[in-house]
Amino acid sequence: MNLSDMLGYADIQQLSRIASVYQCECNGHSKNDLIQSILSTVSRKDVFEAQISSMKLDEMRFLNSLLFESRDSFSLEELIARVQQSKFGELEPPAEEPPQKKTKRTKKKQAEAEAPKESGPREMISRFKHQGWLFNGVTGTNRYMFQVPQDLRVRFRETLRKKFTAELHYTDEPHMYRDEQMLVQEDVYQLLHYIYHNEVQLSADGSMYKRFSGQILEKLAISEELPGKGEWRFGYGRHFHHYPNRMSLLFDYCSYMKYFVEDSLLLVLSPSGEERLRSKPANEMEQIYKFWLKLYKGAIPNIHALVHWMNSLAEQWVTADSLRKVLIPFVKPFYYDSADRVLDVRLMGMMVHLGMLRIGEHQEHGTVVRMTKLGRALVAGVNLEDQDGMFLY
Repeated sequence: MNLSDMLGYADIQQLSRIASVYQCECNGHSKNDLIQSILSTVSRKDVFEAQISSMKLDEMRFLNSLLFESRDSFSLEELIARVQQSKFGELEPPAEEPPQKKTKRTKKKQAEAEAPKESGPREMISRFKHQGWLFNGVTGTNRYMFQVPQDLRVRFRETLRKKFTAELHYTDEPHMYRDEQMLVQEDVYQLLHYIYHNEVQLSADGSMYKRFSGQILEKLAISEELPGKGEWRFGYGRHFHHYPNRMSLLFDYCSYMKYFVEDSLLLVLSPSGEERLRSKPANEMEQIYKFWLKLYKGAIPNIHALVHWMNSLAEQWVTADSLRKVLIPFVKPFYYDSADRVLDVRLMGMMVHLGMLRIGEHQEHGTVVRMTKLGRALVAGVNLEDQDGMFLY
């Protein structure tokens, strides 16, 4: 539903709070006057942009987590979790309050004054409700759910896109760039082909011995080095601590699809794996992309929103440095991975490996990136079937 629809369902108390936030001048006892005044004020560009400019960083992160969801409704527990995820550990400076004059108080008033004020996730959710950005109600399943008006989502995305774009540095096409479109599908085949034609032995922890891993890496289109001994690697897949980044994704994907099975410490293709050798599924790139999002979401909770911003902001060649400055406030470090490493290696690096992002070196501006047609189709959710050849130029 849009804002006008949700305002129509809101009670007069909530409408009065929203009107107060936007300093609407209207008859506070008339629901119709309140709705019309709120809609008129919120529709003004200067008012909307001022509200966004006044948001704190954690509020912006919380809002960002809601903008690209396909779902319309969120439970209170989900919203609280998202608010908590939006706090990256920064310390807010304490608000300075003028000294209070000592006055006589009754015990009741003293207790009320000393009672802790509403704070934390619920306070932020309440602020969003008072601004008309969140509305709540009971669904048919008797669940207490919250919604963001659909037209406000669109306005938020467009306003933030313009704000971010103004800080970016766009360039012409670099002389050389890397494009890995469709290579990941070819290497799924190469991985399964090697397992089919070789007796691949597994160690006690379920990983391939380095001899087999090294031979597979030699057959893959993209060269990678095996992880160093004692290197801390976790959070990005079941076999991430055994294999390098891209190979780990390939291995985990094939395992998820049940293309092979472990049989007496041997890796053996399953019937579905042998079928994949004969022909690739028409929607395989969508499957790999969605699997990557699911696999990395534990370490990067807002990966879905970050990918959407990459898609929106990198329609043309843009410097990686300027893109990093815009997006880094929304990237949370993950243990030994700094925010820069999460963005550069886990997000942009893997988007290059998935064929979603081109990366090049510009003579004047350094590293530059641009979304591919394949990447834009995947993010937009376009069915790639019958789109053969459109992504190769």
